[in-house]
Amino acid sequence: MRAFMDRDFLLSSETARRLFHQYAKDQPIIDYHCHLSPEQIAKDQRYSNITEVWLYGDHYKWRAMRSCGISEKYITGDASDFEKFRAYCACMPKLIGNPLYHWSHLELRRYFDCELILNEQNCDEIWRITAEKLSQPAMSARNLIVRSGVEVIGTTDDPSDSLAYHAQLKEEGFAVKVVPTFRPDKGLALHKKGIRDYIRALGEANGVEITDLSSLYKAYQNALDRFCALGCRAADHGLDTFRFVMPNEYHANEIFTRALQSDGKDVGEEETALFVSQMLRFFGKEYVRRGMVMQLHFGVLRNPNDQMFRAIGPDTGYDIIRGTPLTAELARLLNYLDHYDGLPRTILYSLNGAENGAVASLCGAFAGGEDGVPRVVQGSAWWFQDHLDGMRAQMRSLASLASMGDFLGMLTDSRSFLSYPRHEYFRRIFCDLLGQWVERGEYPNDEQALRALVEGVSYKNAKRYFNF
Repeated sequence: MRAFMDRDFLLSSETARRLFHQYAKDQPIIDYHCHLSPEQIAKDQRYSNITEVWLYGDHYKWRAMRSCGISEKYITGDASDFEKFRAYCACMPKLIGNPLYHWSHLELRRYFDCELILNEQNCDEIWRITAEKLSQPAMSARNLIVRSGVEVIGTTDDPSDSLAYHAQLKEEGFAVKVVPTFRPDKGLALHKKGIRDYIRALGEANGVEITDLSSLYKAYQNALDRFCALGCRAADHGLDTFRFVMPNEYHANEIFTRALQSDGKDVGEEETALFVSQMLRFFGKEYVRRGMVMQLHFGVLRNPNDQMFRAIGPDTGYDIIRGTPLTAELARLLNYLDHYDGLPRTILYSLNGAENGAVASLCGAFAGGEDGVPRVVQGSAWWFQDHLDGMRAQMRSLASLASMGDFLGMLTDSRSFLSYPRHEYFRRIFCDLLGQWVERGEYPNDEQALRALVEGVSYKNAKRYFNF
């Protein structure tokens, strides 16, 4: 019987162990999609206890705790930090098979040199050990990033953001490149109350009085100029309920001005769909012109629990997998953008694992790129898929239908500065998969080719694709 999470954790063959330890383990990290706070990085945030750095804002952990029947008081409620940590420890033994079980123990080991098992019996000692470590300067936000081997961080930022903290980090010459990622979703939700105030703020941040579609374009162009000046290489769009409607600039302008007048009251879903399609045409051409990557993520149903949404708001662990596939609508979008020379390098991520094959094949229809870099690619196992079985399934599907050698590898999609062992977790799973293919005689034991695969997927492919 193997020891729990030993040196060769998840590495089931000699080939897998060789590939991970020699070629994957020490590769730098390009975390091209995350939700880390630029403010906390700029201020070099310090933490007084493990709950602050582990449980504040981590909806993965919140969801797992709810699955164990933990009261909301100990998740997002008014319980003390210690009580919340004890509740998390108490539910951990139930979470066998959940990636949080492995991630949490990896983080304890990599950052706190603690090999205790997370449970209620060890709670007090783990609290003491982690508090003692966190009191040291080496555990500040910036130091955690540097010691994790991170080379680039792509945060997620609204076009109305001042980007002051990114500017500060650039001016100070922080050793890790922290760049903004353009996330314009709020300005596309014309049917939601508050759109008028948001558009006003967007205009003020970008020096434009927005009254119509033309001035909206100008505000976004100014925002993109600001973002790119600070190293932005990518945009991110959440297409939760996307339906492609043939773009029409005249009608999009009419819908937009009406939304401003009524604060979204007089705009329906069909009209919003047309406006979003028109804006994606605009954004696509801007991204092509600036050499940016467009990320599209989909397959999520937001906030199905109305009562909890009213109580604690969005992004709190209540979103679920949407069963309705969007591949056909995305195919129409990509085809339209390609026809009008507005299709940039694009990454597609689906929250729904049942769409893996469809997404991989869709990418293949528009993959033709340049300099050996495919244009449209499938992103890593996303959100509800970034567990052991989900990552294996997504990689097997991608390898069967596309080019594994061009896969961009892992991202954290995280708000925690302790989340970087997720890259180690992914690399172990990837090397184990390669090892299986080699050991079964399905791929030659060609050291040069295997090394190129491992180094590419772990690091080099993302660096090349985003032009970092």
